[in-house]
Amino acid sequence: MKIFAKIRFYWGAFTISFIVAVIMIPLITLFPKNKGTIMHKLNRFIIFLMGGKVEQVGEADKDANLIVMNHQGIIDIVGIEALQNNHLRWVAKKELFDALWFGNLLKKGDMISIDRDSKAGLLKLIKDVKESVKVKGRTVAIFPEGTRAKDQKLLPFKAGTKFIAKKLALRVQPIVITGSKLLLNEHNKTGHNATVKYIYLDAFNVAEASPDWFEELNAKMQKSIDDELSNYNRSR
Repeated sequence: MKIFAKIRFYWGAFTISFIVAVIMIPLITLFPKNKGTIMHKLNRFIIFLMGGKVEQVGEADKDANLIVMNHQGIIDIVGIEALQNNHLRWVAKKELFDALWFGNLLKKGDMISIDRDSKAGLLKLIKDVKESVKVKGRTVAIFPEGTRAKDQKLLPFKAGTKFIAKKLALRVQPIVITGSKLLLNEHNKTGHNATVKYIYLDAFNVAEASPDWFEELNAKMQKSIDDELSNYNRSR
């Protein structure tokens, strides 16, 4: 069985790379006004070809302008793009914009780059998020852990997310993701049939939240992750 899990991983990696490089990037380049729909439909196709499904629990808040999620790998992004059709503006580290195929996708998709090693990085991020909300009318998506986690426990959230949300008085919607690592595990290079579940928690206005809202958010998302494991045997 292990050899089949390895084969499924490489099939999944090939599927994502091929569709992104050969179909997605050319289409959003030729039809920039339809980027959201193109990415939505092609990401659904990717999930289908990999033998996966996506499931949504709860409702997306149409007024939320910052989505925060836990993070295990690329399927987190593929899955939510397959669910939603509102052309999210993702925050990604600067190094990813230099990658051969995915870098082009990030640039053509008009995503936000962040330079973690630059002192000016946070100021640029604030400017870009403000532009997204006020000018482009696009919801920003960010992984507050800042990197991919291997275990059930959430990594400490980066303070930059809190600062930006407070500075710009954003409306935040947390989403808890489970099952993405079962579909495609980039740590041990395995893949399986799996349903990726997106749990939409209640949105809230940061300006009206308690002073400890960021820590409470971490705890609330962790509880949802723990409940999924204990009640449904679904790991993050």
